[in-house]
Amino acid sequence: MVPSIDLRREQRKIVWRALASAVFCSLVFAAAYTVLPRYFSFPVDLAERLAFALQADIFIFLWVVLAVRRVSRHRFYSATDSGAAAFGAPSAEIAMRAAFLQNTLEQAVIAVGAHLALATLASGASLALIPAAVTLFAIGRLPFLLGYPHGAGARAFGMVTTTLPTIGLYGWALWILAVQLF
Repeated sequence: MVPSIDLRREQRKIVWRALASAVFCSLVFAAAYTVLPRYFSFPVDLAERLAFALQADIFIFLWVVLAVRRVSRHRFYSATDSGAAAFGAPSAEIAMRAAFLQNTLEQAVIAVGAHLALATLASGASLALIPAAVTLFAIGRLPFLLGYPHGAGARAFGMVTTTLPTIGLYGWALWILAVQLF
């Protein structure tokens, strides 16, 4: 049974936490873009840029591994959920873990796509946005996970911190592509 919520209150939480996340993500991107190129040389060749993005994305794939592990570990210790979804309705606990896994997998796929797209189009300081986005993904997953049992407002900062950098990188990649084409 879904607990009743005060929708207006939940929406206000979502908006304020999303705004806080947007400010946070903007500061991390700005810092990465200005500071990282001073200390690191980013790859120039296409193959090296792609390798750079994939190496950074190890930390995104680790979140997918963690989410899978949370589901499998619970199933191992739960008589109710050990038969997997094929043999009955999942418990609330496994349903939350599976929802976190599915969301993490979805976010990982679109994030890695953005990182690879940017790596094919960008060079120099723009590549600093990839490790910044990976860092924000990792930071965002934690409050999303911890907030999951407490509703959308509790998950909002983590969700926006996970997705906003991806959207930003797709936008940046599209901008670079448009400039190159026209």
